[in-house]
Amino acid sequence: MSESACEAEEAEVVEAQDLREDLEQRLGLATPTDTVRGTFFLGALDEVRALEGEEGMRQCMEAGGEPRFVEFFNYPVGAWLKVNETAARVMEPRCGSWAEAQRRLGRRATADVLKTAAGKALLLLSKGEPWRLLTNMPSAYRAAVSFGERTVTLEGPTRGWVMMRCDFMPCAWHEGVLLGALEAMKARGVRVSGSRLEVLASEYLVSWE
Repeated sequence: MSESACEAEEAEVVEAQDLREDLEQRLGLATPTDTVRGTFFLGALDEVRALEGEEGMRQCMEAGGEPRFVEFFNYPVGAWLKVNETAARVMEPRCGSWAEAQRRLGRRATADVLKTAAGKALLLLSKGEPWRLLTNMPSAYRAAVSFGERTVTLEGPTRGWVMMRCDFMPCAWHEGVLLGALEAMKARGVRVSGSRLEVLASEYLVSWE
């Protein structure tokens, strides 16, 4: 094996270890009042089924520890984190990386939310303007999860920052959510770059043309 191949393999091992430790930290901070709508579970399971079939979906169900999920029920965020992590691992070979699998799951979450009454209202309030949608994102999050604080700061008509505090989801998943939201507004050249600040805090630079 070449030196560069060895270094790449070592980097993957380190990344996998970091992700496992990060998941354990987030699970350790979750409380019974931190909940997620069943919509997110169903979307993730559907994405896994589409790529890996029933066996992949079964692995995710086992990770979640629930016999079934109902769209508008609330479930512990700990169960969601386990389903989400398992889904990303199962999808990783076909998506190319764990991060890309998370972005796909995030995009799917956005698509599912925008189909709901609350999501349709969000699109209506945004009046076809990506910046309006971005500023309304905090209310969309509040309708889907019981935890977290999100703030949006615009730096112009096509650029802004999204700050998230006390939020359990992985950065790459949020990148997918934000990408999906702006793409739903037909925005072009959408870019989202997320950075983790602390275990439950992250920031995202969002831009479009």
